[in-house]
Amino acid sequence: MSSKKKFFLITIDTEEDNQWEINKSPSTENVKYLPRFQELAEKYGYKPTWLTTYNMANDEEFVRYFKTKQDNNLCEIGMHLHAWNTPPEYYLEKLTDARPYLIEYPIEIMEKKIKTLDQLLVEKFKTKPISHRAGRWTTNDEYFNFLKKCGYKIDTSVTPGVNWNKCLGQTGIAGSNYTKKPNDTYKIKDTLLEVPLTIRRIHAFSFKNIKSFKNLLREMKSLLVGKYQWIRPDNSYLLDGIFKVMHKCSNDKEYIMFMIHSSELMPGR
Repeated sequence: MSSKKKFFLITIDTEEDNQWEINKSPSTENVKYLPRFQELAEKYGYKPTWLTTYNMANDEEFVRYFKTKQDNNLCEIGMHLHAWNTPPEYYLEKLTDARPYLIEYPIEIMEKKIKTLDQLLVEKFKTKPISHRAGRWTTNDEYFNFLKKCGYKIDTSVTPGVNWNKCLGQTGIAGSNYTKKPNDTYKIKDTLLEVPLTIRRIHAFSFKNIKSFKNLLREMKSLLVGKYQWIRPDNSYLLDGIFKVMHKCSNDKEYIMFMIHSSELMPGR
């Protein structure tokens, strides 16, 4: 076991309950359930990073509770930019039913959306945010340039080993390909540090996921070829798989990053 100090990082994509239901107005009911998680983290001495969208930053209950926590150095407020509901509005051609990536917009609109959310977070929390995660995990050089220009120090959008090319944006643009990206931190733009998600390939087989022949084939592939396991509580990510990843990272990584969506902290999610 390495004697190097390791950090356990807790990141929450703090977003609307129903952002994937395109025809419904956004709701922020999950705000009611977030204090339980914040206080659990505090109990064990952790300082979560709440990466916050435009609609959540406009929820007064969220701001009231988390500004106090931030001011007492018990959490960090960062940016999580959903391009589809962060002003200014801009018409994009609709070739798919998917939510748009920020990189699908003209560069001047990209910059305005980043500035809009940055200024809103400063206004609401009276502190300049320095951490960021892209909506739908997709970035490019222009995106990073604007983050640097806006004073961001940390990005955590990169998912090592994962290729989002088949996940299209609204105009049909492919998502980012992170298959060649490193697992540890690295500099992107001089002062901008990339802190990738903790993801490792593991070999695992789950009997509980076998509900059809197609599921069986998928689990066989997971056992033989492997799959990419995140540190996140999702039905498709098994607890024993999470422990395997944490064990793999114990000797070769300076941190382990946990992530969850705020909506997943609601009962029944």
